[in-house]
Amino acid sequence: MLALKFGGHLFQAETIARLLGKTICQHRDSGTNMPALLCPVPLSRQRLISRGFNQAMEIARPISRLLAIPLYSDLLWRLKDTLPQSQLHPDQRHRNVQSAFSIHPDLVHLIDGQNVGIIDDVMTTGTTLNEIAKLLKRYGAARVSNFVFARTVRQ
Repeated sequence: MLALKFGGHLFQAETIARLLGKTICQHRDSGTNMPALLCPVPLSRQRLISRGFNQAMEIARPISRLLAIPLYSDLLWRLKDTLPQSQLHPDQRHRNVQSAFSIHPDLVHLIDGQNVGIIDDVMTTGTTLNEIAKLLKRYGAARVSNFVFARTVRQ
C-alpha cells in the first residue's frame, strides 16, 4: 500500500483491487446485497495535484470492472483540504473531516434508495467513511457499503 500511495507504483493498484475484489465477491456469493454503484473516497484538489493520482480511484477502477458495478468518480467531492487523518489524534479526526465532503448536484439522483459502495485504501478509525456515509444517507442512500484494503491497528 505504501508503494502505491507514496511511491507512485500505480501497478500495485491492480493487485490490491484483485485481492479486495475477491473478498467482495465472497460476500456476494454468501447473499450479501451488493452496491448499485461504486465511488472512491475523493482527495482534495491540492493533494491530488501533489500526489498526481487518487489511490482510492486507482483501486476502484479495476474493482468496478471485476464486479460489473458502475463507478462514479465524481459522485463525491472533497470541499476541504483536510490534514491526513493518520497524523491526528482520534479526538481531532471528526472535526478534521466534518463538512469536508459534498455530493455532485447532477448525480444526487443516482443514490436515492441505493446501496452505494465506497472504495478506500486504508481505514484508521473509520471517521472519514462515517462522514461520507452520513452524507450519502442524508441524500437518500438506503445503505452504504465501505470497502477498504487495509485497516490500521488501534494503539
